[in-house]
Amino acid sequence: MSTRIAFLKGHGTENDFVIVPDPENAVDLSPAAVAALCDRRAGIGGDGVLHVVRSAAHPEAREMAAEAEWFMDYRNGDGSIAEMCGNGVRVFARYLQYAGHATEGDLAIATRGGVKTVHIAKTGSGSGSAAGDITVGMGRARLPEGDVTVSVGGHSRPARNVNMGNPHAVTFVDDLADAGDLLSPPSFSPASAYPDGVNVEFVVDRGPRHVAMRVHERGSGETRSCGTGACAVAVAAARRDGADPAVTGTPATYTVDVPGGTLVITERPDGEIEMTGPAVIVAEGEIDSEWLETAVG
Repeated sequence: MSTRIAFLKGHGTENDFVIVPDPENAVDLSPAAVAALCDRRAGIGGDGVLHVVRSAAHPEAREMAAEAEWFMDYRNGDGSIAEMCGNGVRVFARYLQYAGHATEGDLAIATRGGVKTVHIAKTGSGSGSAAGDITVGMGRARLPEGDVTVSVGGHSRPARNVNMGNPHAVTFVDDLADAGDLLSPPSFSPASAYPDGVNVEFVVDRGPRHVAMRVHERGSGETRSCGTGACAVAVAAARRDGADPAVTGTPATYTVDVPGGTLVITERPDGEIEMTGPAVIVAEGEIDSEWLETAVG
């Protein structure tokens, strides 16, 4: 007899996720199972899976349990494991609010990129599936030294190496069409810069401290949004524009348009980067375990 596995569907600026609540870490989410769930034709469809587990119940998060009750066990759409997902953290927080595990205000969430601080904005409508923007403390950017290039359609461009707990290559272009179709990963060099692959952002200017981007996320292809990518883009744009809050003592805020909406990124003088944007729960239901077993094969 088949059993049922609860799931929800949510998105942050149209970066969409299958949410699997599993407080005691009892559901076996193999890479093949994740890929089946994220299949947009034969599965539920999503850029990734947010596996919701209590930190104390997951071997990778037990050391963070004293700081954060919940662990975001994030998987890319192809089943691979990712260190962090900025839009995913906002949707994860929205789920915790939706399920009654969190309320408006501050919240800590454990991730493979460390414990992230989250603020759920207060709204007059209460704790609904889309109430209020969510701000995530994304940590500090690291800017590894060394020249990096990315190539699309036979054209190579210089890129800025930015690490937000996961790796990014940010390149500025004249037109977002210069990114090509982004169905396959843009090539990069040197290979040693990104031994585990890289997220690649293509960026154009829209106005003062206002940019737009397209992104190829490793393991997912082109997505409608990438939170860590938007942070990497804001930092790269700030340095290009001569702004370094650690030097000036003044926060730098950039508006970053993504295909699925808009995110606001602020880098503070202490180096902490904050990302603010929407997060929405759109549906909930049940997965038939027999179907999942058959799909995994």
